[in-house]
Amino acid sequence: MGLVACSPAHTTNPMPPRTRGMSVTWRVAVKPTCSRSSDRGNATLETAILAPGLLLLIAVLIGVGRTQHAHQAVESAARDAARQASIARTPAAATAQATSSAHEALRREGLRCHPLVTVNAAPLERPVGVPATITAQVICQLPLSDLLIPGLPGSTRVEGRFSSPIDPYRGR
Repeated sequence: MGLVACSPAHTTNPMPPRTRGMSVTWRVAVKPTCSRSSDRGNATLETAILAPGLLLLIAVLIGVGRTQHAHQAVESAARDAARQASIARTPAAATAQATSSAHEALRREGLRCHPLVTVNAAPLERPVGVPATITAQVICQLPLSDLLIPGLPGSTRVEGRFSSPIDPYRGR
């Protein structure tokens, strides 16, 4: 067996009192509390083993959250681009307004990328009264250093697409 370290601990159950005249004296029993010295340092060792794993888990969760935020921002930029293109009168104006809207939406969300915005503006040339939709697609190459860990090499492609209806009874 190993070394045993003992320390006294007072019990809460008092011994029967002894009386001396009018005063009462209580006696408290003292029991030694013993622990094995081989258990010392276990908490430190367990923390040293578990801490890197917990920190890695937290880093992965933060990375997943930031990546999802980037996907949502690009989807939002595509939605804004399609809406702006759907209210334009000409295909050239639709493309210009959609590109401007997508750039602004991504800047507002804090993403540093140069998006490729494609707009299918051909439905603007359909005759009045015919239902049509305009589709905008936004593609961004985001550096991993912006999403996960600063200085991390590489990039990821984030893509968003949205279709917006054109009012069939407005002038084109």
